[in-house]
Amino acid sequence: MSRRLLLRPEARLDVEDAAFWYEDQRQGLGDRFTNELNTFLDRIAETPHQFPEVGDSVRRGLLHQFPYAVYFMLEEEKVVVLAILHQRRKPDLWKRRV
Repeated sequence: MSRRLLLRPEARLDVEDAAFWYEDQRQGLGDRFTNELNTFLDRIAETPHQFPEVGDSVRRGLLHQFPYAVYFMLEEEKVVVLAILHQRRKPDLWKRRV
């Protein structure tokens, strides 16, 4: 059973920033990023426990084609996405969002 997925506003901004940056680098690359991310978010909603805990109740999943991590928490019947961050730029930023 899939859980409901909730992206916090900061996580939505993370996605927008990354997608715009990739699109500026090469046309269509922003769409490739968002497509991979959406597929990955579906996977998190389906099987959130397969991802390791990296903090107090915070789990992390790593995208395959892009150097980004998704930080999320489980709350009853939903998955709350805290941050979607590049792994070489302030990867500890998620800790301030808990």
